[in-house]
Amino acid sequence: MKIVDEALKRREAEGNPVRVGLIGAGTMGGAIARQIVSHVPGMQLAAFCNRTVQRARDALPDVDGSQLAAVNRSTEVQAAIRAGKIAVTSDYRLLCEAEDVDVVFEATGAVEFGVHALSCAINAGKHVVTMNAELDATVGPLLAARATQAGVVFSGSDGDQPAVQMNLVRFARSIGLKPVLCGNIKGLHDPYRTPKTQRGFARKWGQNVNMVTSFADGTKISFEQAAVANATGMTIAARGMTGRNIKGSVTQLAQHYDAGELEALGGIVDYVVGAEPAPGVFVLASMEDPSQRMLLELYKLGKGPLYCLYTPYHLCHFEAPLSAARAAIFGDAAIRPRGGPVVEVVAAAKCDLAAGTVIDGIGGFHTYGICETADITRCERLLPMGVAEGCVLKTNIPRDAVLTYADVQLPQNRLIDRLRREQEEMFSPTKTDGAL
Repeated sequence: MKIVDEALKRREAEGNPVRVGLIGAGTMGGAIARQIVSHVPGMQLAAFCNRTVQRARDALPDVDGSQLAAVNRSTEVQAAIRAGKIAVTSDYRLLCEAEDVDVVFEATGAVEFGVHALSCAINAGKHVVTMNAELDATVGPLLAARATQAGVVFSGSDGDQPAVQMNLVRFARSIGLKPVLCGNIKGLHDPYRTPKTQRGFARKWGQNVNMVTSFADGTKISFEQAAVANATGMTIAARGMTGRNIKGSVTQLAQHYDAGELEALGGIVDYVVGAEPAPGVFVLASMEDPSQRMLLELYKLGKGPLYCLYTPYHLCHFEAPLSAARAAIFGDAAIRPRGGPVVEVVAAAKCDLAAGTVIDGIGGFHTYGICETADITRCERLLPMGVAEGCVLKTNIPRDAVLTYADVQLPQNRLIDRLRREQEEMFSPTKTDGAL
């Protein structure tokens, strides 16, 4: 990303920083805020929003209190930014509508709240970056289309595994390789983990227990890989992905997949458990040119027909500001849906569930998310994991059964449900494929 750092240095020298409005002061949002404030020349944390304002203040312990301005109106946001202060608010609409905010960065992890915030930002003509794979995999195709119509960028975040994979995909294509598998490496996968089993780990690392649970039960990786599928056009080999347990080096992963099968499917997204280094990502790619295959062997990538490119880490908040710079300076998305949904994440029962149960949230006690193709999700009316929270079961559901819309009563007046309907209509099979 050399071009990005040089561009940010120029913005710093010109006194024209990329001004970011950040929504969400949780573990990740707070870390992004501190990274921008302390380590990113040419970028300014212009406004910081959290539903509890004090948490936003607490996320910036090294910022003098006089540099934080509590605001209640958009004009106050403008005044604070122009005075070189960080506007702090509980109202996301203020920073979305502020003239001096270049990019709105959403880092809440909440689907319903997040979609309100990003819709507002896009409507206000702001570039948007989200570190919310749950939202992206649920209504990202619609939001990306809306952003294009508004002339702004919709992007996932550098440092999050989907964007790290997409950066590898773009690199592979740039040197003449054809990506046929995008993969994520996990150290653990147990769909029956709950906040009770993960509470100790969450407490140790100061993280949200439900988010930690979604890592362990496979929901998070399902959302991440769905986002990658929707950005690349790749599919899945089976419901839930294959999720192979493979020990040893990531460099050996090419041996565990059949190049012909991957080609026939048009490329897949997948994950493996146990490979090292974790939690990295990898891309398997092919090369048609025999002379180039010989040179790839010379460069120690193996004999083919599949070659493994990998990144041994993803540095989350450290890399996240790069996405805001890419959007604001270059109009470039780290990762975005390229058209209609290809892969969805649907809700499966984590335990036997009784009629009348109000389904809890992602990373809870009731459901886990698994990948399914968008075609099957649509035809069977499967319940997306991103809309499952708050639904009331109409019938008993056995453990591991995938829920359908017919099984539940949706909460009333949610934006996420309306946008799901709009997305389905926009990318209906009776219309065009929705490629942008």
